[in-house]
Amino acid sequence: MDPDKIDYSAFLQQALRDVVRRVLEQVAEHGLPGDHHFFIGFRTAFPGVEVPRFLRDQYPEEVTIILQHQFWGLDVTPDAFSVLLTFGGSRQRLLVPFAALTTFADPSADFGLSFVAEPAPAPAAPEPVAEAEEPAAGPERSGDVIRFDPSRRR
Repeated sequence: MDPDKIDYSAFLQQALRDVVRRVLEQVAEHGLPGDHHFFIGFRTAFPGVEVPRFLRDQYPEEVTIILQHQFWGLDVTPDAFSVLLTFGGSRQRLLVPFAALTTFADPSADFGLSFVAEPAPAPAAPEPVAEAEEPAAGPERSGDVIRFDPSRRR
């Protein structure tokens, strides 16, 4: 971090991840209200992500899960969430650090977030971790402005 600059982008990304954390905390405590449901994308190779081996093999870079009708044991901490989902008739636990998130969407509310990939922290275990490569599609974006209008109705 450059001590001569304020990293507004990093602060914004952290705040948006906190939105997801707060939403998931509310759902963990009270359940999903109404028609709300979530599409949550995350990097499967990010340190701290725990998913079944077959899922990581099938989606080595990124996967999107859906929290709607059949999920159990949603637990949220300041840094991550865990949930039980059914794959092939078997319940499997997933642990996802918020830093691994790539997308979050609630189609019933016409709401979605896209995250800039955070750098992976140094691995604590000796297991090597492959760096996720950024897609080479399109020009690099920076300084995105997000319009916030709380009075807007869909």
